[in-house]
Amino acid sequence: MVLLRFKALSDATRLRLMHILLHYELSVNELVTILGMGQSRISRHLKILTEAGLLTSRRDGLWVFYSSSAQGVGHDFLQAVMPFVHPDTVMMADAAAAERMLEDRASKTRQFFNSIAENWDELNSEILGPFDLPGAVCERVPASCVTAADLGCGTGTVLARLFSQCEKVIGVDGSARMLDLCRRRFREESIAEDRLSLRIGELAHLPLCDREADFACINLVLHHLSDPLVVLRETRRILSRQGALVVADFLQHDDETMRTRYGDLWLGFPRETLAAWLDEAGFVLRKTDSRSVGRGLTLLLMTATVA
Repeated sequence: MVLLRFKALSDATRLRLMHILLHYELSVNELVTILGMGQSRISRHLKILTEAGLLTSRRDGLWVFYSSSAQGVGHDFLQAVMPFVHPDTVMMADAAAAERMLEDRASKTRQFFNSIAENWDELNSEILGPFDLPGAVCERVPASCVTAADLGCGTGTVLARLFSQCEKVIGVDGSARMLDLCRRRFREESIAEDRLSLRIGELAHLPLCDREADFACINLVLHHLSDPLVVLRETRRILSRQGALVVADFLQHDDETMRTRYGDLWLGFPRETLAAWLDEAGFVLRKTDSRSVGRGLTLLLMTATVA
């Protein structure tokens, strides 16, 4: 098996793929664009690397994503061998192209949310129906909470309800238009603005200080992000030592129309995946609830505390 792994890395194209996928999870189409090769050729090389245990694949609806093995013998082999691979100019260009591709993903997401901001509450109600998501989040806020943060706050539906339980609320979103509508909501509802802080920024690099919040919620946001684990780790940074987190997101499904109508990157998540990410990010999962909502989807509500 060791010989099989060395053979898998003996091809220049496979070595390029391995170098990219050590750092990023990418779809087959994205890899085709980066390397400028045909899909059948890329797929053949990916199959060889996967059979050697060096890559893992994740199917998400009609899309298949690849990344380097995160555990096991294949992972250990890569950790031992890849430090001896010194990237040449081609591999460096591959990495730069992959970085630009992820930036383009984030840019398209921002543009999408700016474009549909006016209709976002209506779109959400299509999915949630009569389910009171703000109320469910507020039920899970610790009694000792002073400062609450809604990460990916959108137009402020949940944020406005958090005022009844916390002295200060912080809303973060990457869409300037969403924050404009959120600010308008607070003016119309005559909520004291000295208790409110709205901040524009990416959730992977939150505009909050270490341990600034006692409670955070991430509602229907993770499925829009390229790397949810990075965001969960960043959320851990901004929470106090006794902090709590609520994550509301969809159970894995196969409704491909969610990509075009709602801008989803992930078609939900397996319950076990979210639980593992929370653990890896430094949280202890305390409770998981599920609710049937619109379009045949299931909403997961996961409550965790800082480990």
